[in-house]
Amino acid sequence: MVIMNRPRGFTLIELMVVMAIVATLLTIATPRYFAHLDRARETALRETLAVTRDAIDKFLADNDRYPATLDELVDKRYLRSLPTDPITERNDTWSVLPPPAGQQGNVSENTGGVWDLRSGAVEEGKAYDQW
Repeated sequence: MVIMNRPRGFTLIELMVVMAIVATLLTIATPRYFAHLDRARETALRETLAVTRDAIDKFLADNDRYPATLDELVDKRYLRSLPTDPITERNDTWSVLPPPAGQQGNVSENTGGVWDLRSGAVEEGKAYDQW
């Protein structure tokens, strides 16, 4: 009886087949993953804008004026901290809009300040500054 001493392990062909399968799965999954990340950031941006705009409205109702800055919303505890723009991942890129002259209503003419908040993100084909 002859006992052959065969080395154990995978052949080059077996490794190549496994790598081809993994590469194929990655080419299918990767675009979906990045598209999902973009949708998640956009959803987070919509929610951040809604919460911050609600805080601005509550500040107006309580104080009969708009906040002078976003920091005033934080100082008076309408927000816990300055919101972070999920697209730029920074809190200093927000575009702050002052109240228009015709929308001041019963509020004194010396309101100024923060009427609305827009994202400062600039991306190809996306108008985040219009949300």
